[in-house]
Amino acid sequence: MTEHRTQPNGQTDAGGRHAGPRCIALLGPFASGKTTLLEAILARTGALTRQGSVAAGTSVGDASPEARAHGMSVEVNVAETDYLGDRYTFLDCPGSVEFPSEAQGVLGGVDMAVVVAEADDKKIPALQLILKTLEDRGIPRVLFLNKIDRTDRRVREVLAALQPASAVPLVLRQIPIWKNGIAMGFIDLALERAFVYREHAESLVIEMPDDEHQREVEARFSMLERLADHDDVLMEALLEDIAPGRERIFADLVTEMRQGLICPVFIGSADHGNGIQRLMKALRHEAPGIAATRHRLDLPADCDAVQVLKTLHTSHGGKLSLVRVLSGRVSDATGLVRADGSEVRVSGVFALNGQQTAKRPQGEAGETVALGKLEGVQTGETLGLGRKAPQVARSWIPEPVLSVALAAAERKDEVKLSAALAKLLEEDPGLRVTQGAETAETRLEGQGEMHLRVAQERLRGKYGLSLDVRAPKVAYRETIRQGTSVRGRHKKQSGGHGQFGDVALDIRPLGRGEGFRFSDRITGGVVPKQYIPAVGEGVAEALATGPLGFPLVDLAVTLTDGSYHSVDSSDQAFKMAAILAMREGLPACSPVLLEPVHQVKVLCPSEATPRINAIISARRGQLLGFDARPGWPGWDEVRALIPEADITDLIVELRSATSGVGSYTHRFDHLAELVGKAADQVVQRAAARAA
Repeated sequence: MTEHRTQPNGQTDAGGRHAGPRCIALLGPFASGKTTLLEAILARTGALTRQGSVAAGTSVGDASPEARAHGMSVEVNVAETDYLGDRYTFLDCPGSVEFPSEAQGVLGGVDMAVVVAEADDKKIPALQLILKTLEDRGIPRVLFLNKIDRTDRRVREVLAALQPASAVPLVLRQIPIWKNGIAMGFIDLALERAFVYREHAESLVIEMPDDEHQREVEARFSMLERLADHDDVLMEALLEDIAPGRERIFADLVTEMRQGLICPVFIGSADHGNGIQRLMKALRHEAPGIAATRHRLDLPADCDAVQVLKTLHTSHGGKLSLVRVLSGRVSDATGLVRADGSEVRVSGVFALNGQQTAKRPQGEAGETVALGKLEGVQTGETLGLGRKAPQVARSWIPEPVLSVALAAAERKDEVKLSAALAKLLEEDPGLRVTQGAETAETRLEGQGEMHLRVAQERLRGKYGLSLDVRAPKVAYRETIRQGTSVRGRHKKQSGGHGQFGDVALDIRPLGRGEGFRFSDRITGGVVPKQYIPAVGEGVAEALATGPLGFPLVDLAVTLTDGSYHSVDSSDQAFKMAAILAMREGLPACSPVLLEPVHQVKVLCPSEATPRINAIISARRGQLLGFDARPGWPGWDEVRALIPEADITDLIVELRSATSGVGSYTHRFDHLAELVGKAADQVVQRAAARAA
């Protein structure tokens, strides 16, 4: 049974007017119209005098050079507005699966989400990813079915197609009024009122058309049945054919949405500004406030804190941290405590709207503001006001799936590149930089082609860097198939003391994964004990580059004999003798190339599993099997072994085969022999680079 419950700070569950400043995330698949919806909201609420256009480059969101260049959101767009006396911050998140960290960061502090979708079956898997994230994090949500003016399908058919993407019922709140195949208005099922759309203006209330009455009755009863699943009193009223009161219906809609039992669905066209007013009124009366968000985050009642949603590095203002004030008040010079007990001090409070910042005196509970120069603070952190930071779960960021080797085109810019990469990683936790000790290269790792392209564009445009970018090297190894005995002598006379070292070595192969061993069988002091470690150093140095051009593994070397000179022998002389012996002996040991093989787990919709299996086989992969993905109806986990060389661009093909939603994780498993033409090509490329 539903109830109206008053929460702390004067906030009410079922009367959103007193919930204080709200923070709403706009989510949805790529190109579903989120940024256009934000623009329409700003125009309808008076924050803009005229609705801009993403295509024309006149929108508040997508204003960065990279977003403008690609015609897509590549970062969170922030905008504030007032509606009927209530304050809202909207956070428009990128729809591409390549920018997951943007949404993951902001979801830590929002009150609810508006998920923008359209009648496009190809985008259903992407919609499922978004809804599953919200479901797992317990974030209340409504769905805005956009582009209603472009569909020729019945809304109920569209809803039936979208339902598998949601774990809870999608409950239709409105149905369109059609005229000559065009949606010219809608009927609000909770209000039982009909409206006619007007271009970029508030919809007008009209008399319920006679020919729409039966559709409205059926659709409304379907909505009430869904609500009655969680309200026994409403169920009893429906069974007894008693018309429930409007207040009870709205109370159920609010409570069940906030508890994540249903996902209400609104309809409209962001491009034409249709359906915006009803959506805003729903947010005003039904969106939870900061008290509910604190409860969802399990924040202690006596703890004042802010949640870091996003980190930005601006050209003039330096570092800004976009935060949601969960409780308390933050102003210039306020001390904030991190989880490790260290304190940072606020240097300025700002309002953020698109690319514009404006100084503010303070940020109150519920408000979303930008704080200046919180050095070292990262996206996702929860900071305490004047006391130890509360423990709030950090957002999960997926592992990178694509990488490039990156270097400054000019050596003088190497330090500048390092500083720019550090800032880039602060802004986007979905990126990662690794230093390849084996391949001697810096790798920039990210969530896909566009993600890495945008990162490179920022390094070039924002930080003025010239870059050398190439595919990363594969850490090949080599080993030997047979043993040999070899002698190495280093003798040099150049006046004064000379150099003399003489060693005999036995070289033999070891089993895969056994590494390298060095030992000696010296008797009679033919090689003095103080020089034996130097022989081992020379052998190890020689293994750094084998006959095929790669480090050697899985072999044993034994020092069996040698000779020395009482005056001319030295550590360096014996080290050089060992190197000479290894260089002569290794080519006679049948060297063979080894390539790293990784264990891969692919996550994909079940309907795409046969295509994924074919992709794995085509990449020299060995299928290990597949199972249903736990907690994900209609998804599979495919396990396989794939050579690292064939993983480098795997994500591109996976996403092509899965409507953009496939992903994978991988880890090194073992080294395997590579022979034939493929091995010859690897060796030739290595020789060409070394030349």
